This record gives sequence, structure tokens and C-alpha cells, in this order.
Amino acid sequence: MRVLRAVFAFLAVVSAAFAADLKIKVVDPQSAAVSGAEVSLIPEKSGGSLQVAPTAGDGSVLFAGIADGEYQIQVLAPGFAPQTTRVTTPRSGLLTVQLHLAAATETVVVTATRTPIPAAESGASVSLLDAAQLQAMQPVDAADALRFLPGAVVDSSGQRGGLGSLFVRGGDSRYNKMLIDNVPVNDSGGTMDFGVVPLAETSRIEFSRGAQSTLYGSDAMTSVVQTFSTTGSTRTPELRFGADGGNLDTAHGFASVSGARGRWDYNFFGDQFNTSGKGPNDDYSNSSQGANVGLQLSPSALIRVRARHYNSHTGVQGEWDFNGQPLLPPDSDQQARTNDLLGSTELILSGPSGWQHRLTGFEYNHRRLNEDTVPERGCDLVNFTTFVDCPFHTVDHFNRAGFDYQGDLAERTWAHTTVGYEFEDENAFVGDTNFPPVTHGLRLNHAAYAQQVLQLHRLSAVAGGRFVHNATFGNKFVPRVALTYLALRGGQFFSGTRLRFSYATGIKEARFEEAYARGPGIVPNPNLKAEENRAFEAGLEQSLLLGKYTLSAVYFNNQFRNQIDFAIVDQKTFTGEYENINKSFAHGAEVELHGRPFSHLSFDAAYNYTSTQILEQPFAFDALHEPGQPLLRRPKHSGSLLFTYLGSRWGANLGGSFVGRRADSDFFVLPFPGVDHAAGYARVDLGGWYAIHSRVTAYLNLENALDHSYNEVVGYPALPVNFRAGLRFRIGGE
Repeated sequence: MRVLRAVFAFLAVVSAAFAADLKIKVVDPQSAAVSGAEVSLIPEKSGGSLQVAPTAGDGSVLFAGIADGEYQIQVLAPGFAPQTTRVTTPRSGLLTVQLHLAAATETVVVTATRTPIPAAESGASVSLLDAAQLQAMQPVDAADALRFLPGAVVDSSGQRGGLGSLFVRGGDSRYNKMLIDNVPVNDSGGTMDFGVVPLAETSRIEFSRGAQSTLYGSDAMTSVVQTFSTTGSTRTPELRFGADGGNLDTAHGFASVSGARGRWDYNFFGDQFNTSGKGPNDDYSNSSQGANVGLQLSPSALIRVRARHYNSHTGVQGEWDFNGQPLLPPDSDQQARTNDLLGSTELILSGPSGWQHRLTGFEYNHRRLNEDTVPERGCDLVNFTTFVDCPFHTVDHFNRAGFDYQGDLAERTWAHTTVGYEFEDENAFVGDTNFPPVTHGLRLNHAAYAQQVLQLHRLSAVAGGRFVHNATFGNKFVPRVALTYLALRGGQFFSGTRLRFSYATGIKEARFEEAYARGPGIVPNPNLKAEENRAFEAGLEQSLLLGKYTLSAVYFNNQFRNQIDFAIVDQKTFTGEYENINKSFAHGAEVELHGRPFSHLSFDAAYNYTSTQILEQPFAFDALHEPGQPLLRRPKHSGSLLFTYLGSRWGANLGGSFVGRRADSDFFVLPFPGVDHAAGYARVDLGGWYAIHSRVTAYLNLENALDHSYNEVVGYPALPVNFRAGLRFRIGGE
């Protein structure tokens, strides 16, 4: 035994002598640190184990105690092209890997598979806006950014802070899951107001179209929108601040302090936006604050804490201007207020043997108040003849807390497995305090999911499934399969033809007011099923001129069923309940052209054709909702255009959103026959910045630059041309 112990001790010493540490730093084309990149260390010879780890705030990652030999280093960083470097150990000093910009389909994204992957191999339609594009665009809220992405139709209720809804591939506005730093921020049942979500210190937005419930659960019926907060990256602390102003009494100020030193990185920020808008009761203000702090506990452990808070106040004019005809005066007293707080703590553990574990605890607290105190604009409380503008006081206090585990195993360079478990505690009080009782609901939900990604020569395959246990609709299994195949490698002009196909199902839980509402005229329905979407898509991508340009065309087909609507169950008392009684259909095509003709210039152009039809709606209350009619606010024709120039001294963007005629309704606000459609419109935005000094930058943004008069939602006129101009400053940093 003593001899064996001596042998093992000797082998351990020898092994340690031939083991070394390898430190890598990942930087962007401007040599700035890139945090959150996935770095894989792959032995050139078989037999060694693959290691994977994320970069810290300063862009560094350390692989400790690796054996001497030849390795391949693969870096996948969202927003950049994949980068591969070879290295031989032992090696002294820091190895720097510089990333490069890429064509749209080569760009690495995360949302499609919950792990970094080139967009062309993800089997999904994914678009993104990176930090540089957002800096040129300067969007006030998420709705203003999303409208210029392919496949997005954004409807805002007129003024700043008005309800901003997103329609994708013919789906309902509640069919889009939104995450902020991996925290879901939809109301229970999918309701999401994109018009009051500020984007201060957001490093990128990813927008994935199609049913994604396999990875993201309820509400991801037609798309997932995810934003990511900026991480501190400079060794010297950096203070950034600035202010701008414009017409409509607009004023905006912001500040942040960030850095990365030793094992720590941090970013603390605040933002304040105010405007009086156009006309009476059109004011809007939004105050937001946040923090993003990371700590490298060890080479294989990173903990990150994020928090965001935003508090908005909006004057609501209501429906008053119908396609240029002001038939009613604006509402003088209606108000909307939101107060949202979200936070998360994420622990990332790397190893052993290609494993990476993410454990996340999160909480989202949402409070919304809509109130109107003065009966006006035709409200007759005595004779009950009209209800255009009668008093109400609606509250929505929603809290979601949960835990998420995600395990990723990189078995080979061509195989990646993801498994996970999610728990959610949903608690809400919703209703009108003028008409009690206020509805209270509580849901405890569990889900487990798994996904396998295979990249075999020309074929890329993604297959996964999620098992959900929901307190309302019970148990449900949600599958997804996606295939991409490089049919032709091509040459200098036609540089690759890739075919795509995917099949998936989406689910959406009932809203609390649908599942738990009780009171005069309504009874709760504890047996509501999940709304569902059976979705498939097929298409091709053609790369041109060695990847400088990419042309893609996709056909999509969605079957929405078990849609929830209110049904009368007692004709004598007119008592009703919510039931799964509606069904609808949407199909169409998306055509996109992406290009980067020069290193500093890129463009993204898209055209969308969407045909929708109501198949079943037994309790339709007017002709627009009868079977055979198209779904409201979903245009047949829409498109987007985004040019971005990013140079060393100046940058600019030109964005266009084009939406055709679509069915809409005034919902009986006007006398019969009322309004049954909204006219098409084109909105063009311009933005640009110029570096006066390395630490002083001037910028200008124009929205609705052509000063078009239009309604995105019937009765709610959009703002005229509005501009903001300002300066931003930088102290410290590198």
C-alpha cells in the first residue's frame, strides 16, 4: 500500500508539473472587453475533455490546471461572428481574442436555443439590435425599437406612454413573451405593455419569431423579446452622463457609473424622461434606475445580481381623433400609472467536462393603476345610454417570483444538450375597485425541459420538449423540432443556400381575471385549458457575395385554438364565464434582405405578408368578430427598413416602419356604423451622433421625420414630428 501511495503521489506531482493555467481575454473590434461570451477549450487530440466557461465583466476567462498540448479555442459572443483560435500550452501571458462583426445569419444569438449559437444554425427567425445601434437610435421605450425589426407590427395608443402592443405572425398581442435579463415581465396570461419599458443601459435586444414555448413556457406563442443589461468592463471607473431636450416640452437626462476591477464588475445607472406631448392631458414621465453587479468567485464560478425599477405616469386622451376626424374631445382626466421592480441573482458554475450550470432566483413586482374620475364625453350614468367616458378605478397588482435551473452539456463540438427546471409563484389582485370584488388569484407552476442541438456537417438539428404543470390548465407537453440544411455551398456570388423547417407548439395560460373572476354577472371557471398554437414554418436563406448579403424567405402557418372568450351561461340573469371557445388561423410569408456592403454600414429590410381569419367565435358581438373575418389590427402587408452607419467619429441610423390597411374597431364609441378599419401609414425615424471630443458626443434624433398624420390604433392619433438633441459626456474609463 505504501508503494502504491508513493506511486500515486509521484504521478500527481508529475501531472501538476505538466499542467498550466490559460487566461484568455475577449475583446470587440474596438478592443473593448466583451463580457458574457461563451469560451470553449477543445483539445486537438481525442481523449481530452472539452471545457466551457463565460467571460467575466472585464472580458477574461481562466482555464486552470490544463494539460500541455494543442487546443482549439472557440468563442461565441452574442452580436458577433463565431471566432476560432488555436493555441499551444504551456503558454505565458494573456491570450487576447478579438471578435469581428458578421452578416445577419452568422451573428451569434442566445434567445433561439437559450445558449449562444450562430443564427443560421438555430432553426429560428431571430433579429437583434446591438448597443451601437441602440445608441444611434436612442429609443424612448421598447415599442420604438421593436417597430423597426423584421416581422414586428407595433400598435401604440397615440401619445408617449400609451399602451404599446406587439403583433407577430398574426398572433394576439398577448402571444409574445418578454424577458429582461432572463426575468419574465408579462402579466399572467401574456399581457405586455411595451410602451412604458425604458431601455436605459440595454446592451442588446433579441427578437425571436415563432412558437417558443418549449424553452420559454407560457405566452411564447408567436415570439420572444429579450433585453440584456450593460455590464461594466473598464479597469478605470467610467462615469457617463448627458441630457437632451426637444419640442413638445421634452426633457431627458441620464447618468451611469461602471467598471471592472479584479474579480468585480459593476454598472449603476439612472434615467429620467419627461414630455408634455401634444394637446391636453398628453403628459408622460418615466423614471428608471438599475444595477448590474458581477463577482468572479473562482475560475469556475460567477455570480451576478441585476435589478431594474421604472415608474411611469401617463395622461390618457382616450379615443377622440378617428383617422383625422376629431369627433370627440380628448379625455381631460384619465390617468395611467405603472410601478415595476424586477431583480435576479444568477450563479454560473462551469465544469466538469463540458458542463455549465445556471441557477437563477428572480422576482418581478408590477403595479398598474388606470383611473377616470369625471363622467364626460357622453357618459350618462342616469339613463345608461352611453359609456364613452364613465368613471373607473382599475388596479393590477401582479407579483411573480421563481427559480430557474439550466444545465448545458457540450458533449462534442457538434453536440450540445440543455436541460432545465422552472418554478413560478404567480400572485395577483386585478379589477375595478368601483365594482367590487377585486379578483385575487394564486398559481404555483412547475416545468421541466430538455433540448438537443446537433451540428453535423451540412445539417443542423434542434429538438426539444417541455413538460408543464400549471395550476389552472394542469399538465401539458410542448415539443419543438427545427432543421436547417446547407443544400449548396455555392461560390463567390451565390455563397450558400440553406433550407429551413420547424414545427412547434405554443401555449398561453389564462389571465387571472379569466380564471378567478367572480362577482355580479360572472362566475369563475377553474377548468380553463391553455390557449394553443400549432406552428410550422419552412423557407430558405441565400447568401450572396461571400456572405456580405443574405436573402431569406419563410412561409409560416399558425393554428390558434382553445382561445378564451366570455360566454353567457344563463340567459335569464345574463351571468357568464370565460371559456375556451374561439379558434383562428394565420399564415403568410416573411422576406428579408440583410447586408453589410462596408465594414461600417449595414442594412436590414423586410416585407411581411400575413393573412388571418376567425374560424370560430360563437359570441361575436359585432360583424367584425364573425367567423370568416380577419383578426383585428393585423395588416396583410407590412415592412421595415433599418440602415445603420457606425464609424469612429460619427454614427447614424435611418429606420422605416410601413404598415398597410387593417381591420380595427372603435368598439361602439361612435354611433353606428362606426369605424371598422385603420388606414395604412409609414413612419420614418432618423438618428445620429458626432464625437466632438473623445469624451464629448453630440446627438440628434427625429421621430416621425416626415410628419405624417396617422392612427396606429383607431381613435388615437400618433405624435407629429418630434426631435431631441443633446450631449453625452464620459469621464474615466479607457
